[in-house]
Amino acid sequence: MPLDLPAPVRRYFEAERADDTNHMGDFFATDATVTDERRTHTGLEAIRAWKQESKAATSYQVTPLKAEQVEGRFVVTGRVEGNFPGSPVNLRYFFRLSDDRIMSLEIRL
Repeated sequence: MPLDLPAPVRRYFEAERADDTNHMGDFFATDATVTDERRTHTGLEAIRAWKQESKAATSYQVTPLKAEQVEGRFVVTGRVEGNFPGSPVNLRYFFRLSDDRIMSLEIRL
C-alpha cells in the first residue's frame, strides 16, 4: 500500500526515483535548506547542485517505507539501495513544510 505523503514530499521522492535534478524548484522553497552528510545547502541552486553531485557520485534509489509526524516535521524512513558501501541502508528524511513547499530537509541514519 502506498504511503500517504504530502504533495511536496511525494514530488521529492518521485524526482529521486526519476533521477530528476532539474525540478527542485517545483517543491523546495526558494530559501530552503538541505542538511545531508553533515553539510548544509541553502537555496535552490545549492540544493540542485547537491542533488546533481549525489546522483553523479553513486547510483542509488530510495523507497519510502514509513511516514509519520514528529515534533512538527514530516518524517519518512526510506530504504536507500545502490552501489555504495553498506548498501542497503535505511535513512530518515525530516521535512519541514510551508505553503506546499519544502522549507528544510535533514537526512540522517
